[in-house]
Amino acid sequence: MQEAICQHTTWRGVKALKSPVDFWIYQEIIEEVRPDLIIEIGVNHGGSTLALADLCRLVGHGHVLGIDTSLAMVHPKVIEHQRITLIEGSAADRFESVAATVKSADRVLVIEDSDHTYKNTLKVLQDYSKLVTPGSYMIVEDTICHHGLAAGEFPGAYEAVDKFLSECNDFERDERGEKFGITWNPGGYLRRKAS
Repeated sequence: MQEAICQHTTWRGVKALKSPVDFWIYQEIIEEVRPDLIIEIGVNHGGSTLALADLCRLVGHGHVLGIDTSLAMVHPKVIEHQRITLIEGSAADRFESVAATVKSADRVLVIEDSDHTYKNTLKVLQDYSKLVTPGSYMIVEDTICHHGLAAGEFPGAYEAVDKFLSECNDFERDERGEKFGITWNPGGYLRRKAS
């Protein structure tokens, strides 16, 4: 089922490697938070990047910054979208340049969908969580690996979230992200506590 969704789900004709159920939650979060900037780590073809930018257009607010180690597969619709900026490179390596683009008044939401290894996910969490605005979210994708789906790295993203939360008191899991009972991101909807 997951493989079929990954291979045959598109947004406006662009391949989107996202669970449609989780994406419904994303639009609710965007409406609630109204972020100035959505940082999406992991772009691939760009279907979800395009969908996020289209949601920003619909609410009349926000911009998407997409980061990936390679932008070779990104669809022209994504490249040409006025609400999208793309950066090529490792998110961990590019953190300082990404942080420099964030304005102090920006409301920031981060979606982590890159290399789901424990080490990479933990590093991304430790770095990019600093950019997330109180009341906004850091969403860690594919925590379902070895926690409902027998695939992927172990330890992986789920374990990295556990470690991160044990070290950082600024974030808490928001179970509203799992209200439909189906998610690829169990335990991965992290809300930064209001200060």
